[in-house]
Amino acid sequence: MLTDLGQQQAARAGQTLQGLSLGAIYCSPLQRARQTAEIIASQLGEAPELSPNDLLREVNLPLWEKMSVSEVQEKFKDAYQVWKRQPEQFSMALPEGDYFPVLELRDQAKEFWEATLGNHGGETIAIVGHNGINRCLISTALGIEASRYQSLLQNNCAISVLNFKGGYQDQVQLESMNLTAHLAGLEGATPIPEMKAGDRGPQLVLVRHGETEWNRKGQFQGQIDIPLNDNGLAQASKAGEFLKDVTLDMAFSSSMSRPKATAEAILKHHPPMELTLLDGMKEISHGLWEGKFEAEIEAGYPGLLEQWQTKPETVQMPEGENLQDVWDRVEVTWRQIVEGVATQQEKAGRSLRGLVAAHDAVNKALLCQVTGLGPENFWNFKQGNGGVSVISYPYGIDGLPMLQTMNITHHLSGEILDKTAAGAL
Repeated sequence: MLTDLGQQQAARAGQTLQGLSLGAIYCSPLQRARQTAEIIASQLGEAPELSPNDLLREVNLPLWEKMSVSEVQEKFKDAYQVWKRQPEQFSMALPEGDYFPVLELRDQAKEFWEATLGNHGGETIAIVGHNGINRCLISTALGIEASRYQSLLQNNCAISVLNFKGGYQDQVQLESMNLTAHLAGLEGATPIPEMKAGDRGPQLVLVRHGETEWNRKGQFQGQIDIPLNDNGLAQASKAGEFLKDVTLDMAFSSSMSRPKATAEAILKHHPPMELTLLDGMKEISHGLWEGKFEAEIEAGYPGLLEQWQTKPETVQMPEGENLQDVWDRVEVTWRQIVEGVATQQEKAGRSLRGLVAAHDAVNKALLCQVTGLGPENFWNFKQGNGGVSVISYPYGIDGLPMLQTMNITHHLSGEILDKTAAGAL
């Protein structure tokens, strides 16, 4: 059963979802998830009837049930390391044969999507599950491999938002992931996930710059150095307020003015530190598209805009970059950032946290790389102006990174959905 805190968390989640018209609420039949769903529904007024679904059950670890983590680590030391580091290879020897919990759970998630999505075209549905099944629902929707099972954090009563264009394996966008801002004030709640004592690597807070006038108008800006507009300055200030109680040890930014101004607004709340400017984190160069609107691009380059929107990895921007160009320079520059923070961490003898301010395309490239996806998955991630994401390296900088939260924009609008401009890059 839920604790008192768990019930409070569920009530907050329900209050946060009050503005949404839900076509269905699906939940795991296990009582902790079902009770959470019941509390959420009680906050919604006219809520649809709950639909318990066995495909939303939590990962099955029969040999470890009722054991604490410390007991498992002691009695199954080697197996636990495989579970944490190579989850796709993790198995349990049962009387009926070897059982692979993560692979089974992914099949369960795929079956849920295939059975459910076709019934709710154009609707918003809520899914109340568990840590493991939620990871698998998100990762199978996006095409993230089983090896990254431990790379997506899911906190109690955190909210994630997926936008499907059609059915399973059609285009899908992760609008946000593991949002917990609605839990502020409850026991243990923090603006962003805390670093754990055993984490070996750094944590990076990734922020997209605030709005520019060209963002608002939907005008391609790329590497034209357009400054923040008044709304963008306000978004940067709100991001600073949101992160004011988060300890920052180092700071990095694209060398362009819009992320630099965003980073400076955030750093006003922190002790003086150097802001390192990096050309490798500049926005994608749109070449001859820069300064143009979509209608102008379609007129001058018929079909190429649609190709960019559907198969972005195949597009070479006229006299600009392609996504592989962005991928390569961002990968190198991000590695430099992570290694730089890790080096200072060794000297400090404690985990350090760095701020990184960048752009839409750059952030999307990073999020793909962190989750093991390629340029063809570029549109799978949303990055709102002033949005905050957090990436950590719990196993050190040579281990798989963890996406702890993505595209927090609650501090900008007070709403769970991203209401920032969806203008051009």
